[in-house]
Amino acid sequence: MPEPSRPQPPELPLHTPSTASLALAAAVAMIAWLAIAAQTDITIACMTARGLSALDGLGRMSSYLTNLTVLLTALTFTYIAVRANTPLARFFRQPTVVTAVVVYIVFVGIAYNALLRWLWTPSGYRALVNESLHTVVPALAALYWMLFVPRFHLSLRRCALWLVYPLCYFFVTLWRGSASDFYPYWFIDVSELGYERVLFNAAMLVAGFIVLISVFLVINHRRDDLSVPVPDPEIESDDTPDAGTPR
Repeated sequence: MPEPSRPQPPELPLHTPSTASLALAAAVAMIAWLAIAAQTDITIACMTARGLSALDGLGRMSSYLTNLTVLLTALTFTYIAVRANTPLARFFRQPTVVTAVVVYIVFVGIAYNALLRWLWTPSGYRALVNESLHTVVPALAALYWMLFVPRFHLSLRRCALWLVYPLCYFFVTLWRGSASDFYPYWFIDVSELGYERVLFNAAMLVAGFIVLISVFLVINHRRDDLSVPVPDPEIESDDTPDAGTPR
C-alpha cells in the first residue's frame, strides 16, 4: 500500500507568515513606494523648471540605479506583504529572488554612503527622501531578510545570474551617456574619466558586489533551517469526519 503523500510546505519565503513578518514587509513596501513617488515629484519639478517635460523627468529618474532598485524593492515587498497567488507574485516570493533584491538594495545603500554622500547635503523634505532611499529601505530590507527569509540552496550558475541586473544597468548607462553626454554618477562619467578609468571603476564595483553576495551566502549557509510545521497524515485522517458523519 503506497504511503500517503505528505502535504507540501507552504510557499517560501515565509514558512509561517506571522503578523510581524507581514508588517515589516508592508513597511518596507510602503516606505519604498512613498520615497520613489517623492523622488519622482522632485525630479519632474526640477526638469520642468529647466523647460523640459515630465517625460524627460521620468527618463532622468530611470538613469539612477537607486531609483530602479528601490522600485524593484517596492514591487518585491508588496508581493510578499499581500501574498497574492499569481505567477509573478510567486516568483518574487522565492527566497533566491528576495535575497537577490535585498543584495541589490543593500549594495545601493553601501555605494551611496561610501561614494556619493559627500557630494551634497540635502535638507528638510529632500533629506528625508534621500535617507529613505539610501538608508532606511536598505536597512529594513536587510532586517527582513535576516529575520524571515529561510535558508535556501543556490547553485553557482543561478548565483551568477544575479550579476545580470547591475551589468545591464552599467552597459545601458554607458550607451545612454554616449548619446546624451549625461552620466548619473561621477565614477562612470566617461566624458571626465575616459573609458579605461570607468571600466576599472566598474570592475571594482562588481568585485565589491560579489563580496556582498558572498557575505549573504555565507550567512545563509551557516544559519539553521526554519522549521516548517507539516501535519501528520495519520492524525489528520483521525480528525477528518467520515463521509456519513454529519458536519
